[in-house]
Amino acid sequence: MKNVIILGASGMIGSLVLRQCLESAEIESVTSIVRRPGNFTHPKLQEVVHADFLDFSPIEVKFKDKQIAFYCLGAYTGAVNDALFKQITVDFTRSFANTLSEMSPALTFCFLSGQGADLTGKSRVPFARYKGMAENYLIEKQFNHFYSFRPAYIYPVEKRREPNFLYRSMRIIYPLIRMLGEKFSITSAQLATAIFKTGLYGAPHTILENADIRSL
Repeated sequence: MKNVIILGASGMIGSLVLRQCLESAEIESVTSIVRRPGNFTHPKLQEVVHADFLDFSPIEVKFKDKQIAFYCLGAYTGAVNDALFKQITVDFTRSFANTLSEMSPALTFCFLSGQGADLTGKSRVPFARYKGMAENYLIEKQFNHFYSFRPAYIYPVEKRREPNFLYRSMRIIYPLIRMLGEKFSITSAQLATAIFKTGLYGAPHTILENADIRSL
């Protein structure tokens, strides 16, 4: 029986990972760190409301005795300015990882990254550069196991309001994208299942590209 902590449980992927955790007989408890309380309760779920994702020290006890961490928090490119985008992608990740490394260092850390993440940190594309910076930091923390998921286009299996014109367009042409092959797209359900199962059972590689994720 595993104790899980998750950040980003209200998002498209995080909500699906959370659901699988709560439905699994192999998960004993789930601690979800949120800024605002949700309208969902479950016997396994403990929601911890905390406003400052740059400093988790006031609630660090909630990070204790965890075996799996799912980091599913993120922002869409263009949705926020560059400074905030970097803060969400890099600084929040560092803060979360630092607290975990103090309280539960021997865990499995699953990080939702993205296709094109650049470990050199030199990419001109902010998304690739910042995701690479976050991945590098998590690798350096030397958790018991670390896995980074780099999906391509994620097709939402559940109805939602698309964040911008690009995503609205991608959803329309998804049948064509899917025909290009397993490197170019994945459904939100496939991705969430792969993240959840990797947290429990591991995966062959630390860095998992879209085709690797689909094979899981």
